[in-house]
Amino acid sequence: MLSRTVHDQRSHLELITVYEACRLLGASLDIGRTFRGVLNVLAAHLGLARAMIVLPVPDEGRLGVHSSVGLSRAEEQRGTWQHGEGVIGHVFASGMPVVVPDVSQAPEFIDRTGAFGPHDGRMMAFVVVPLKTDRAVAGVLAAQREVQGGARLSDDQRLLTMVATLLAQAVSLHDAVSDDHRRLQLEATRLQNALQRAPSGRYALDNVIGESRPMREVFREVHQAAPSRSTVLLRGESGTGKEAVARAIHYLSPRKEAPFVKVNCAALTESLLESELFGHEKGAFTGAAGERKGRFELAHGGTLFLDEIGDVSPAFQAKLLRVLQEREFERVGGSRAVKVDVRLICATNRDLEKMVQRGEYRADLYYRINVVSITLPPLRERRDDIPPLVAHFIDRYNKENRRELRVTPEAMKVLTSCYWPGNVRELENCVERTATMVQGDTIRDLAFPCRQNRCLTQTLHFLDKADAVAAVSSLAPAPARPLPAPAASSAASIAPGEVTRIGPTHALPASPSRDEAVAPPAGERERLIWAMEQCGWVQAKAARLLHITPRQLGYALQKNRIEVRKF
Repeated sequence: MLSRTVHDQRSHLELITVYEACRLLGASLDIGRTFRGVLNVLAAHLGLARAMIVLPVPDEGRLGVHSSVGLSRAEEQRGTWQHGEGVIGHVFASGMPVVVPDVSQAPEFIDRTGAFGPHDGRMMAFVVVPLKTDRAVAGVLAAQREVQGGARLSDDQRLLTMVATLLAQAVSLHDAVSDDHRRLQLEATRLQNALQRAPSGRYALDNVIGESRPMREVFREVHQAAPSRSTVLLRGESGTGKEAVARAIHYLSPRKEAPFVKVNCAALTESLLESELFGHEKGAFTGAAGERKGRFELAHGGTLFLDEIGDVSPAFQAKLLRVLQEREFERVGGSRAVKVDVRLICATNRDLEKMVQRGEYRADLYYRINVVSITLPPLRERRDDIPPLVAHFIDRYNKENRRELRVTPEAMKVLTSCYWPGNVRELENCVERTATMVQGDTIRDLAFPCRQNRCLTQTLHFLDKADAVAAVSSLAPAPARPLPAPAASSAASIAPGEVTRIGPTHALPASPSRDEAVAPPAGERERLIWAMEQCGWVQAKAARLLHITPRQLGYALQKNRIEVRKF
């Protein structure tokens, strides 16, 4: 009966010891502090004279004392073992526990610390267990007790093995957290160094490709404006990527977890746009079978992107202004005010300032939406971005169509020299069209339509033959010698009137503009641009229209710094 009571007391003591060890190890990730606390618990509950935890020393290939109880600082510093050396090294290398009943009779016992040897002739036992994880041995737990009064070393070994398992998990977790912390520190240092190397800082957007200086400036403005709640107006020609930049602003803002809702204002009529943005009540109009939330309500807490904001009607501009001022609206057919918290991002490719001057756009709405204005440069002003854009489009096309197309340097030169009135959207369509129609796995320069005089851009953006004939026919005849016989292929050279001959330093002739049929602006630069546009930016045709030589025209273009559009 007495033996039964002693066994129960031992079991209860072991349970308390394991519980205290779990509590200490779960309280902190600082293994230096928690390991010392666990060793103190073992010494207090089990009566261990001395105990220590031995771990590998980083980058030194040896084992050293990490934490201890009953050892002085000098004894800890002396405690070093090579892998496989002594009982400590053997347990670490084999992963098997070892019990030494009497350290004075064990030749394999090496007491490097000088604290675990015999004391005053007493019989001292040494119990060593490994700290094992699923992958490897993380260290060693060693403890010493005096053998007296029927001490059962097997019970000590079992309990120390349980505690060593907990210690091993703590070491594994600490190493994982330390590795992640070290990796994050290195990444932060790398980014800081990269920002310091750049004169104005380098910024990037995940969904926008751009390496040129104008795009780096756009990225900087986006990163500056994104964290605020200010309304952003994105300006730029069609196809410059305004929607992609708007999406980037949303995901860089504190509202990134909330919805990003987009509406194309030019695609809907005034009545449909009002219902789409503000929603409607049941029975508000024919077909309104139920209540419907508008885009403002759907974007509550997030961002609403209004594309083509310059194309909304004057009547709807007043309704939109009220929402921006009061942050509330009423659904179509409703009388209850609905309050929303929405950040507004607008985009347009129109000149809002001129529209305000002509009375086509409300000035008060213009001032509301033009808080932070970001202008996206056209593709022709950032030609350095064309190669990475083409590489991105080709890579995406290859993945979607399981092909391995590549672009030759000659073909890339053709793309970088084009004018691209449609900007990135036009470049994407051109690359996809050429990649679809090309035979083989190589896109060469002759594969593009412009190299075969079949460029669709020239058809869409410049005068055809009939337009050129009508424009030139409206020129007032001059009492000078007649023009040479017109070439059949040149629409711009069949003018029936006379055009004054000019040289590089002469004033260009006044000619009517295409839209107003009156004399163009008086400046020489403006008339040069007019003549080039009439002839589809073909210098030979423009020279014949102005009755000068191509060499004189080239000199005039260079003098006035006019970029020749190439197709």
